[in-house]
Amino acid sequence: MNAITGTRQPGSAPRQFQLRERPPAATFEEERLHRKQQLAATFRLFSRYGFDQGLAGHVTARDPEFPEQFWINPLARHFGQIRVSDLQLVDHEGRILIGDQPINTAGFTIHSAIHAARPDVIAAAHTHSTYGKAFSTLGRLLDPLTQDACAFYQDHALFDPFTGVVLDESEGVRLARTLGDKKALILQNHGLLTVGPTVEAAAWWFIAMDNAAHAQLLADAAGKPRPIAHDIALHTASQTGTHRGGAFSFQPLYELITAAEPDLLD
Repeated sequence: MNAITGTRQPGSAPRQFQLRERPPAATFEEERLHRKQQLAATFRLFSRYGFDQGLAGHVTARDPEFPEQFWINPLARHFGQIRVSDLQLVDHEGRILIGDQPINTAGFTIHSAIHAARPDVIAAAHTHSTYGKAFSTLGRLLDPLTQDACAFYQDHALFDPFTGVVLDESEGVRLARTLGDKKALILQNHGLLTVGPTVEAAAWWFIAMDNAAHAQLLADAAGKPRPIAHDIALHTASQTGTHRGGAFSFQPLYELITAAEPDLLD
């Protein structure tokens, strides 16, 4: 059995199957609901992965109708309890347009700068995940040690040095400038940040990047890892690092969490 092409009988050509693409939304309202559902599911999943710590962590989704506004989680609401109706809509000035709860100021500063600098970014994710934090203290990029890690090969950057909680607008701008056109960032002594043209992609890249950081920490502790050669790593990145692939990778997790915790859609 091949996960992509299906079964193959001896002497026969493999049957080709296509992963189902979501049809384009017919209205702004439909697309807005889709993004908010994916965003709420992301928080529930991040809770299960242990990416929640106190007041830290935020994921945003740009509004489809008003691109200068974005949806964000309320401050002090546990990721494991967030529902679609809990999400807050804010603008680039930090004004809460929908919602009656405070938001994370650092989260606003970071995400506002990224959404302003990158019109292609629909969603951005940042939390204080354990392995992301641990790896960020090394002041280095991820090595192409595995097929999965290659998804980030030459597509992430290092934000250095750490200057405290990102509350100043100029720090947000510097962070967005360091990210450039890449999909991920290692924040020195802080953690990880990922972006994508869909909520699904940004969420998957965060999960995958924390996993890659974990794997490299284990490999470095065990001995002297042998990285994948540059040309092979680059080729593998073109196979595993596409945003379309990232979105498809997130889909089973979305189906899992919405089946187990359907209240998140309320």
